[in-house]
Amino acid sequence: MASHRRSRPSATRAAGIRTPALATAALTSVALLSQTADAAPSEDGRPSLEEVEKKVDDLYRQAESATEKYDAAKERTGKQRKRVDTMLGDVAERTDRLNRAREELGSFAAAQYRTGTEVPRTATFLLANDPQDYFDQSQLMNRLTSRQKDAVDDYVTQQSATMRKRQEAARSLETLTETQDDLRTAKATVQSKLAAARQLLSKLTAEEKTRLAQIEKERQEEAARKAAELAKQQAAAARQEAASSSAGSSSSATSSPASSSSSDAAYATKAAKAIAFARAQIGKPYVWGATGPGSYDCSGLSQAAWKAAGVSLPRTTYDQVTSGTTVSLADAQPGDLVFFYDDISHVGVYTGNGMMIHAPKPGAYVREESIYYGGESIIHSVVRPA
Repeated sequence: MASHRRSRPSATRAAGIRTPALATAALTSVALLSQTADAAPSEDGRPSLEEVEKKVDDLYRQAESATEKYDAAKERTGKQRKRVDTMLGDVAERTDRLNRAREELGSFAAAQYRTGTEVPRTATFLLANDPQDYFDQSQLMNRLTSRQKDAVDDYVTQQSATMRKRQEAARSLETLTETQDDLRTAKATVQSKLAAARQLLSKLTAEEKTRLAQIEKERQEEAARKAAELAKQQAAAARQEAASSSAGSSSSATSSPASSSSSDAAYATKAAKAIAFARAQIGKPYVWGATGPGSYDCSGLSQAAWKAAGVSLPRTTYDQVTSGTTVSLADAQPGDLVFFYDDISHVGVYTGNGMMIHAPKPGAYVREESIYYGGESIIHSVVRPA
């Protein structure tokens, strides 16, 4: 890839977040993956239901990862297009200045023609390949009037600046072409993965679809159970911290606890606004590349939610994961961003008690559910953005 393109962050885990040996597919529990690995095709040669489900989940995961790349390319393309437009406007303005300088020199040539003089040979200058070399001749420069010298200097300056800006604009256009290519490639990848997933699902029988729904229900129940466990752990930790703080304040008074309390209160206020916005979007469809208001992809939702709280976040999960303070899962607070998978391709807004609001995947809708919706192993890190 070209040197200007942003490299993706490594899969380093934050403290307190368990590092899986391998990232699992979206919405696929460890038990189901084990079952899938041992599943054999049916007697008629068709893939088993478990194989189909794993493949569909993998395709959705790949589509979501490609969506984040699309978002990044789209953002780069927009910025580069603005840069090119600015440069082209500058080139046009400088070209006008150059033409005016040329017209002034042309007036000298016309005066020479009327008077029959030959000093300076402005017409020859205007036809020269390198005007600066032409006027570097000392015997000619010595014969120019002050006004003529100013006109020559202005012309040479405008010509040099215009050529330089044209070259810069040409390079920017090349970069724009590259980012547009990235955008088209990412878009084609998303579309192909989604089409493949739809094709697989279309071949399922009514009975198989019913079984899939049952598996999904059981998965959600397990995710809810784990969320409840996390909620109990966090509540116990909060009680212990409150007790320790109370004991400490009775023995000594310092400015640090007050400062910390003020900071926590400020964050809680912003987080409440972000969560309220995210909750108002529940039921809206996931659409890859969307940033609202009618639809969202995962990072588009988290960006919009925190924007409502007055905090500006980058567009993609790759950048959002570095836009704040990483905390452990046990210390997660409402409003924090929870990131998933080794490639950091999914994000949700934590609402407390092991729950989050997120735009799950293509074909789904913004919803609130357990952060364990796809198993504990896919949780990458938790980041506090403000």
